[in-house]
Amino acid sequence: MSSIKVGIIGYGSSAKSFHIPFISAIPDYKITAILQRQEAPSDPTSAPKGSHCTVDFPGIKHYTTAEGFFADSEIAFVVVATHTDTHALFARKALEAGKHVIVDKPFATSAEEADGVIQLAQQKNLIITCFQNRRYDGGFQTLRKLIQQNALGDIKEAEIHYDFESPPWLDKMTEKKYTPGDGMAFWLGTHSIDQAMVLFGRPTSVTAFFRAQRGIESEVEDSFTLILQYDGPQKDLLVTVKTCVITPMAQQLKFLVRGTQGSFIKFQQRSTCPQEEQIAADMGPLDPGFGVESDELRGTLSTYNEFDGAVQKLDPETKKYVGKYPALTGRWKGLYENVADAIQGKAELAVKASESRDVLRLIELARESHEQSRTVFWR
Repeated sequence: MSSIKVGIIGYGSSAKSFHIPFISAIPDYKITAILQRQEAPSDPTSAPKGSHCTVDFPGIKHYTTAEGFFADSEIAFVVVATHTDTHALFARKALEAGKHVIVDKPFATSAEEADGVIQLAQQKNLIITCFQNRRYDGGFQTLRKLIQQNALGDIKEAEIHYDFESPPWLDKMTEKKYTPGDGMAFWLGTHSIDQAMVLFGRPTSVTAFFRAQRGIESEVEDSFTLILQYDGPQKDLLVTVKTCVITPMAQQLKFLVRGTQGSFIKFQQRSTCPQEEQIAADMGPLDPGFGVESDELRGTLSTYNEFDGAVQKLDPETKKYVGKYPALTGRWKGLYENVADAIQGKAELAVKASESRDVLRLIELARESHEQSRTVFWR
């Protein structure tokens, strides 16, 4: 089967670090065009690496206008890696041009906007998905495996964090008034809320607390706490999704999950998965050791269940195993492999756009909860 011709919209850090390295590592894809509004340098060979798409990809089709890009009949699959408020706009244009689409997070600035894009994709019989790459973090994959193998029993409490200590981008958050798409719930929250919903499903209600910890009065939160509650068999489950930017700790808490048969706690350093730092260090997805986490960051598992070969034996006195549990290797490439298979009709799409739409809806209900100081039920 011929390769899937890829067109990328945007050539900022997101495209260069989170998308292109993984697309380039998969033989099913061929990057053929990039939409970058900046004109190409007169002599690309003398320009610094990373300064322009024509410098890094000699001979690629470079478009400076959306009209020319979307008119390119060779492009079959579009990657939207632009500013948040243009995600839905470019997704619609790509679909209208008859192309499959993946959109960076957040999928849109509202659930209603996301629904419009999803409906258009259905009408056109095209694939639309969202780059929920944190589902493929090694730490999250490890936790997911433990839950699936019943190492923790019936989950009663879970905390999912995405915290930073004095992040460098905090000074850029100068907005005082909120507009849809602003704030950390839409930024980092689209990672951790998605993880919570993958593990536990859509909650019955949310109680939310938004804060501006950066030292200014603002409606735009840099930190948040969401408390998710459920019904039915999960009526006793309490899930906390949290981002905090005031965290002077040697390591940041990432996961804390408690169940009837065990618990799992994991910390992180700067990023939530080594893939991010490895890409920044010019390591590639095909390099040996890519995505492998250091032993010191392994999560601690405590369990009464002897559930797989990694847990050799339970302590004869406590009847419990406690130890550092081996982390699965992070593999963001797996997301793009699945999309290629879905486009080629070989697999079901792993990240459904409706799931990313539900993440946005939860963020909207959370803001309503915060502003009204009450628990808000899903609707």
